[in-house]
Amino acid sequence: MKKKVVAFVPIKLNSQRLPNKNILPLGEHYLSWYVFNTLLKIKNIDEVCVFCSDEKVMNYLPTGIKFIKRDLYFNGDFVKGNEIYESFIEKVHSDIYILAHTTSPFMTATSLENALNKVLIGNYDSALSVQKKQTFVWYQGHTLNYQTNDIPRTQDIQPVYIETSGFYIFQKHHFTEHKRRIGFNPYLQELDDIEAIDIDTKEDYEFALKIMEVNNQLPIKS
Repeated sequence: MKKKVVAFVPIKLNSQRLPNKNILPLGEHYLSWYVFNTLLKIKNIDEVCVFCSDEKVMNYLPTGIKFIKRDLYFNGDFVKGNEIYESFIEKVHSDIYILAHTTSPFMTATSLENALNKVLIGNYDSALSVQKKQTFVWYQGHTLNYQTNDIPRTQDIQPVYIETSGFYIFQKHHFTEHKRRIGFNPYLQELDDIEAIDIDTKEDYEFALKIMEVNNQLPIKS
């Protein structure tokens, strides 16, 4: 039996670190437009939803997106992600959920589709986007992946994988039973340096504008 797959993107139109982040112009569209456009390209996704308290968000998205209204409470700056995910899951049933974020506009459909297929085939119970870093890493005052008295070549060092927050793919029971957006045998989908860009600050946004400029993406006309 085919499993239902629902993708959802939580959005609030006000943001603390970068004001109006999700509706800032980026190339020919708005920042929030890109991740939805990517999700719509993936054939195994049954529904793509925006989870927002304000329906005017639809003015900044491509057609084909389903609006799911969320309570104003979830716009608070100190609300935890799990509270938002739980509310959406209570409203919209699915066997598999894809949680994605607007702050990853350069993430490709190829990467996301590959990760989803790994879960659908059954080799992995979940998936998430990561960036591979093969370099010298410290954590809490100690080396994490090498010994200071035995320094390896960079190409031989044990890599670390950093979550990009671009997407998480998980089964319903992972969250309802364990409050997890990652299962117990996850597939790590590696993103390249451009795909992994996460826009949270003014500097991140300005860097994204430069990438668009290089790619000859014209800005939105005011």
